Amino acid sequence: MNLFGFTIKRAPTGATPVSAGRGGWGPIIKEPFAGAWQKNIEWRTADVMAYPAVYACVARISQDIAKLRLRLMQLNGGIWTETTSPSFSPVLTKPNPHQTRIQFIEQWLISKLADGNAYIFKQRDARYVVTQLFVFDTKKVTPLVADNGDVYYRLGRDKLAQIRDDDVVVPASEVIHDRMNCLFHPLVGVSPLYAAGMAAAHGMAITADQAKFATNGSMPGGFLTTPARISDEVAARLKAHFDTGYTGENRGRIAVLSDGLKFEVARTDAKNAEIVAQAGLSAKAVCSAFGVPAYMVGVGEQPTYANVESMAQGYYQQALQSHLEAIELCLDEGLGLPAAGYGCEFDLGGLLRMDTATKIEALAKGVGGGMIAPNEGRRQLDLPPVPGGDTPYLQVQNYSLEALAKRDAREGEAPSEAPQDAPDAPDAPDAPDAAKYLSALLRTKRLEDFAHA
Repeated sequence: MNLFGFTIKRAPTGATPVSAGRGGWGPIIKEPFAGAWQKNIEWRTADVMAYPAVYACVARISQDIAKLRLRLMQLNGGIWTETTSPSFSPVLTKPNPHQTRIQFIEQWLISKLADGNAYIFKQRDARYVVTQLFVFDTKKVTPLVADNGDVYYRLGRDKLAQIRDDDVVVPASEVIHDRMNCLFHPLVGVSPLYAAGMAAAHGMAITADQAKFATNGSMPGGFLTTPARISDEVAARLKAHFDTGYTGENRGRIAVLSDGLKFEVARTDAKNAEIVAQAGLSAKAVCSAFGVPAYMVGVGEQPTYANVESMAQGYYQQALQSHLEAIELCLDEGLGLPAAGYGCEFDLGGLLRMDTATKIEALAKGVGGGMIAPNEGRRQLDLPPVPGGDTPYLQVQNYSLEALAKRDAREGEAPSEAPQDAPDAPDAPDAPDAAKYLSALLRTKRLEDFAHA
C-alpha cells in the first residue's frame, strides 16, 4: 500500500517489538517494587494524573513551553537570524488542520511526560516535504527492530492522521520519536511517573481518606466497650445500629448507651497524624521527579529573594531546557532543516522576562556601550523605531587598547624637530567660528600625531 509518498508494508522479517523493561508498555506502570503484582498493586497513568501535584507539573511544563513562539532560523555570516520558508514555515506555524501550534506542542509534551514517549507522525506532499504533523496515541505505537538493526514503528488506526488500518508499519524516517530517560532500552522512554508513582499514590490515599472523613462530618471512628461479656450477635447488632443511626446523614445525632456501653475514639486526629506534612512530602517528591520547583505548583514556600529573573532562570534550567532542546533537535532532524541551512528554536523572550526596571537598565547599558542600536532596545520594549536609531553609538573619548599603546610608545620617543613649513597652532578665534578653528588646528603637527593614534 502506498501512503503519503512511501510504501506501507507489514513488519519486516525478523522485526520484533523492543522490550520496555520493568516500565511495561501502555499506560500502566507495572510492579513499582518487587512482588507488587502479587499484591494487586498497579498505578495507572489516568489515575495518577488525577493527583493535583502530578497534574500541576505536567500542565505547567507543557503550557509554559507551548506558549513560546517557534521560529525558523537561518545561518547568515555565523549568526542565526529569523526567516521564513514556503517549505518549512507553514508546518511550524500550523502543524495540522485540527490543532493550533500551542495545542500541538502541549499534546506532544503531555504524551512525553505521562507515558515517557511522544510519537509524531509525518505526512508528506508530492515533493516529499513534510506538510502535517500528528501526535500519535502511545498505546497505538510499538517500536520494532529488524535483524539488520533498522527501526520501524507499528501504528494503529488513527482517523485524524488518516491511518485507516490496524497494523501499519512505517520506517523510522516517518516518525519523530521524542523520549524521556531511556532506562531499559534506547527506544523506550520512561515517564517521571515511574519515579513519582509511589509518592502520588500515597498522596491520593491521604486525599481519599480525608474526603471520606469529611463525608462523615469529620467525626472520627471508634469502638464500643463494655465491662460485661456480650455475644457476637449482640456485638453485630450494636455495630449495625451505630453505622446506620449515627453516621452519614445521621452524623451528630445523640446516642443513648446502656448496660455500661462506652464509645471510645479510635482515629488519630490530624495534628498527631501530621497529615498535612505527609501530603506535602508526597507532593514535593512528585515535583522533584518532574524537576519543577515546589512553590510553582502551590507546594512549599515562596523563595525569599524577589528576583523574578533568577527564579525564571532556575525553573528554565531545571524543568524546561532539556524538553526545549529535545523538541528543537527532533524538529530539525525530522523536517530536514539542517540540509537546507535552516534550524528552529523557541523564542525564550516569553519565559525569561526581567522586571521592568532591570530590563530598562540592561538595555540602557547595551545602547550606551555600543553593543546594540537604540531601535533594537526600543523594539524589546514594544516601542516604535526612531529616525537615526538603527546604528550603534559609542562616545568619542573611547579608544582601542592598540591605539593607546601606540600613543604611549610615541610619547616615550625623543621629540623630533617640526618641519620649517609647519604653522604654529593658531589662537582661538574671537568669534565662535568652530569649523575654521578646527581646520586650523588639524594643520598643526601635534594634532596630526594625535589623529594618527
